Amino acid sequence: MLKDLTRVKKFMDEDFLLQNETAKYLYHEHAKNMPIFDFHCHLIPSEIAEDKKYNNITEIWLYGDHYKWRAMRSFGIDEEYITGNKSDFEKFKAFATAMPYLIGNPIYHWSHLELKTYFGVEETLSEKNAEEIWNRCNEVIQSDDFSARSIIKKSNVKYIATTDDPADNLEHHIKIAKDENFDCEVRPTLRPDKAVKIGNEGFADYIKVLGATENRTITDYSELMNVLERRIEFFVENGCTITDHAMDRVYFRNTNEEEVNAIFIKAINGEYLTQEEIEKYSTLTMVNLGRIYAKHNMVMQLHIGALRNNNSRMYRKLGPDVGFDSIDDGEVAQPLSRLLDTLDGEDNLPKTILYCLNPKDNEVLGTMLGNFQGGGIAGKIQFGSGWWFNDQKDGMERQMMALSQLGLLSQFVGMLTDSRSFLSYTRHEYFRRILCNYVGELVENGEYPADMDILGKVIENICYNNAFKYCKGN
Repeated sequence: MLKDLTRVKKFMDEDFLLQNETAKYLYHEHAKNMPIFDFHCHLIPSEIAEDKKYNNITEIWLYGDHYKWRAMRSFGIDEEYITGNKSDFEKFKAFATAMPYLIGNPIYHWSHLELKTYFGVEETLSEKNAEEIWNRCNEVIQSDDFSARSIIKKSNVKYIATTDDPADNLEHHIKIAKDENFDCEVRPTLRPDKAVKIGNEGFADYIKVLGATENRTITDYSELMNVLERRIEFFVENGCTITDHAMDRVYFRNTNEEEVNAIFIKAINGEYLTQEEIEKYSTLTMVNLGRIYAKHNMVMQLHIGALRNNNSRMYRKLGPDVGFDSIDDGEVAQPLSRLLDTLDGEDNLPKTILYCLNPKDNEVLGTMLGNFQGGGIAGKIQFGSGWWFNDQKDGMERQMMALSQLGLLSQFVGMLTDSRSFLSYTRHEYFRRILCNYVGELVENGEYPADMDILGKVIENICYNNAFKYCKGN
């Protein structure tokens, strides 16, 4: 039996996750107050443009949060309390009931960081205090200074890169850019997945939509690439410097324009494609897009290794992105190497951030970086931060260890939110605490000197400066 509870560290105190004195110094003196450069997220631009206000805590906290939904399902909560027709309070109370049992799950940390940071709630959430915390949070939400923009300001966010389809007219980004009273830069990120994933349902219909943005009817592959380049130029004109691809599997097949054109025509006519044809189309399209990105000095992000929509019954009922995705175990090294080498061989390899969802690929990506660095660009090829299922303590530590041992942690562009919620900026705090603790351990173990001038610069650079320089092209 535990006899002396005074020796138990307080939950989530000011030194949360900081397990040594060097870590505490680096976090409180260097990391804590650095601004946020959020170079990848899924926030809805219209909500920023309109400065959205919220009705209650469930709307801003649980709507669309597939992390929390997965935990609720695992706890045995009926879908009616997750994505169904139960009231917002009933959904909040259901989540609160599960909360005390999320031991070791990052959602427990993230949720309490959000409650503490934005609502001043210090207590841990449970079924017992659910109604009290519901009322307290809603009181904050109903105040005049609680809105999408006020959260961004409170979080010290200076740059937001949303995720946007090439067919988007960017009206909300244009509106925000003209607003001189809002000092956070909100820019689009080109996400051309619907044009790349030729095997997906609805591809032919999407090509019609894409063509209409440039008043064209796309009838062959050459015209498709012309339209995509026009759309990229439009995005660049509106401040876009970053692109993103949900690659899931990396493909590389030898092919040519003539062969891919025939494949494309089959697809827009609704004909069946073989897996080999899908891979050939993906290969050439990624190479062609990479060339365009390099031409415009854009950053190319590749998110690799998701196995999506595993539950076909729930996909038919709810659609994608609702918590039924997992980690894939496909081959990465060979096709990724060939893709990057093809672009590099032409001197057309853009700045690239590689993310893996399967931690088995940490060392694969950690070593892949060094093959294609150069051009006088510090960290031209980046190993992206622990992503999705890995943006928790263990996943972040493993990513940092692989990067520091196989590349240069000091050139790391750091954390991104990768979220649909404005409250998720606390993930940057979570990351920064883990980063400082990792570096602090190296120092206190005698593996790096206690040179606080250098260490302070390294921490500040990873928290903000590296990403700013890398993505803004300065």
